[in-house]
Amino acid sequence: MLPLDPQADIGRRAWVTCPNCEDHLACATCREGRRCTDHWRYLLSHTGSLLHLQCPSCTHVWDHETGFGATRTRWTRPAGGRRPE
Repeated sequence: MLPLDPQADIGRRAWVTCPNCEDHLACATCREGRRCTDHWRYLLSHTGSLLHLQCPSCTHVWDHETGFGATRTRWTRPAGGRRPE
């Protein structure tokens, strides 16, 4: 298990499901698509619409493309990404 990233700050959170532990599945509030007080993730950083996250439950680190907000240029978009219309 990884330690928490030094950039992890409870003041910077995102409500995104963790692809590793999927701890939100047992939560009725999360299953209804609402934000609960337990299943948030550390927002370590972001580049436009790409979030860099860490789960406080299992410490898994991953990137999550939101697909909205400030978009990145075509040179920094992941392979297969579409250009904004």
